Amino acid sequence: MTDLDQLTQSLARNLKRWRNERGFTLDALAARAGVSRGMIIQIEQARTNPSVGTTVKLADALGVSITTLLDYEHGPRVTFVPPDQAVRMWSTEAGSYTALLVGTEADGPLEMWEWRLMPGDGSSSDPHPSGTVELIHVTAGELTLVIGGETHTAPVGTSVAFEANTPHTYRNDGTAPVEMTMAVSVPPAR
Repeated sequence: MTDLDQLTQSLARNLKRWRNERGFTLDALAARAGVSRGMIIQIEQARTNPSVGTTVKLADALGVSITTLLDYEHGPRVTFVPPDQAVRMWSTEAGSYTALLVGTEADGPLEMWEWRLMPGDGSSSDPHPSGTVELIHVTAGELTLVIGGETHTAPVGTSVAFEANTPHTYRNDGTAPVEMTMAVSVPPAR
């Protein structure tokens, strides 16, 4: 079985599990996620590999992280990240560093992301569920952030917090790469 086959099977199993755990019918999940009922059926039957955007919409509608929805590991809900598998974010000669570690489902998904946007690149996001908050810290370059149609500039060293229940876009309108760390907190599904 290829990695893609394993991921497709895992997504099918986890989508059905979380949908049932939340008590959502196919129609209810379709309405919450803005994804067709037919697409959800195809995903749950492992007959298609949805786009990242569709997967994000489903995870948001279920109130789980993408990691949880795609997770194909079985066993207890304990995640260990060995030191050699942590993603180094920065380091000093003195031995200081920070690393991208892991996400959790404590009181709703909490995720930490590392972003790099090259000049001219951007990424748009549909609104997340009400109560979703994003925290960003720009570590290099100058981020252009469009929230609900309003454009904001965040130069290096700037931190931003916003409610992400409106369309938002991350852009690099500059000539140098933008690097940022982002944490996303999604409220649990009700």
